Amino acid sequence: MSNINYYCVIMAGGIGRRFWPYSRKALPKQFLDFFGTGRTLLQQTYDRYKQIIPPENIYITTHRDYKELVKNLLPEVDESRLIVEEERRNTAPAIAYASHVIQKVNPDATIVVAPSDHLILKTDEFKQAILKGMEFASHSGKLLTLGIKPSYPETGYGYIQIDEKEKDNFYKVKTFIEKPAREFAEVFVQSNEFYWNSGIFIWHVNTILQAFHEMMAEVCPRVECDTPDFSACPNSSIDYSIMEKANNVYVQLCDFGWADIGTWGSLYDASPKDENRNVIVNSNTLLYNCKENIILMPEDKLAVIQDLEGYLVVERGNALLICKKDDQNAIRKFVNDVEMKFGEKYS
Repeated sequence: MSNINYYCVIMAGGIGRRFWPYSRKALPKQFLDFFGTGRTLLQQTYDRYKQIIPPENIYITTHRDYKELVKNLLPEVDESRLIVEEERRNTAPAIAYASHVIQKVNPDATIVVAPSDHLILKTDEFKQAILKGMEFASHSGKLLTLGIKPSYPETGYGYIQIDEKEKDNFYKVKTFIEKPAREFAEVFVQSNEFYWNSGIFIWHVNTILQAFHEMMAEVCPRVECDTPDFSACPNSSIDYSIMEKANNVYVQLCDFGWADIGTWGSLYDASPKDENRNVIVNSNTLLYNCKENIILMPEDKLAVIQDLEGYLVVERGNALLICKKDDQNAIRKFVNDVEMKFGEKYS
């Protein structure tokens, strides 16, 4: 591997509530094999980045509940490269601590920060985009995010509006917009000024730590130490805390077959479909007059379904969910109601 100054931080600490009941607190989506490949989403992400980054420079952030899971799935990752959060405080504190750890190892590090639940269809284009972004971020003093040209008006993704061009496919960011209403998303897709926010970030370690000192100074003493105190940190995302406030944020326009497997709707969009546009995920089914559904059942179960259109049917463990597949707010409400009525038994 050519560049010893390139590092990767894979974020793998989320609960994956929007994929309930398939994703559960004890085994969230990043530890599941959604596509029947024999590799979980986390393992696929690691496999992808070790083709770009020296494997010994790849770090994993996760919650303490999942430390053993990560070790079992990725035994080649030394425990010294596991960033374990004792308390969940969203992405900003974890990234601040990981950056501090990497800076101590290599003050010349350029880091790509990557969620563990992305689908990438064009691997060669992805590799070239990451390398190009890292070369840009290594000497520019810019905070870089990767933007994807929207192919349809997705309301579950954040959008980036571009400003003036820096060079090649690098543009200064004008503004970030979180999960717009459909009518706005339709305008964004037509405008050619807005791109999906992939959630993949690239920066020099000194650039991001300087941003933390300027915009989250209260967090720095909590994480710039040998034993971080996540419980004393605010619950804040890197997007809200840094990227939406900094004035040196740029976007690299990319096309590498990206999808964020963050919702059932996004899984539907990214998955192969039968002649009636049903998505059957590793399940035994007989469907009669059914269209545009997602079906995911345990291996030992058979689903026989008639006259269903636009629904999600998913069973895992002790829970079965049948609902409209595109109503993400409803799924969030279902999970909250389940926990209110039954406690942790079904979550």
